[in-house]
Amino acid sequence: MQISARGDYAVRAALILAAAYPTLMSTQAIAAEQDMPRKFLEAVLADLRRGGVVRAQRGAEGGYTLAQPPRDVTIGMVLRAVDGPLAGVRGLRPEETRYDGAAENLPRVWVAVRAAVREVVDEVSLTEVLSGRMSAQVRKLTLKPDAWESR
Repeated sequence: MQISARGDYAVRAALILAAAYPTLMSTQAIAAEQDMPRKFLEAVLADLRRGGVVRAQRGAEGGYTLAQPPRDVTIGMVLRAVDGPLAGVRGLRPEETRYDGAAENLPRVWVAVRAAVREVVDEVSLTEVLSGRMSAQVRKLTLKPDAWESR
């Protein structure tokens, strides 16, 4: 799975909003805290608003806040709001792929990849990331000997 710049910025912005919840934060304050380009962040926040992850309030006292408590917002929700489905194969959902011959069983692998990603991003809330207290399942994955090694 490749995390786009948009997805990375979205999750970081959501974490800042989670830490401040329910206080409103300006785009400028969010951008400054994580050293993000403000214009790009504005587009990311607009996607998060359309996706129902954040809500915006206009005006001098305006800004952004999460649309629901941080414990109810998962990393998967944030990523989908800005990048769409978590696993795609040439623009198709894994279950929509079809192959003949030697590759006929490949869709099962693509579906398994999506399921594995979901097991992490749909189970980890913003609150868990902020606290560093993630589920045993996620901790176990990070403790595998090669988890932190590039391949």
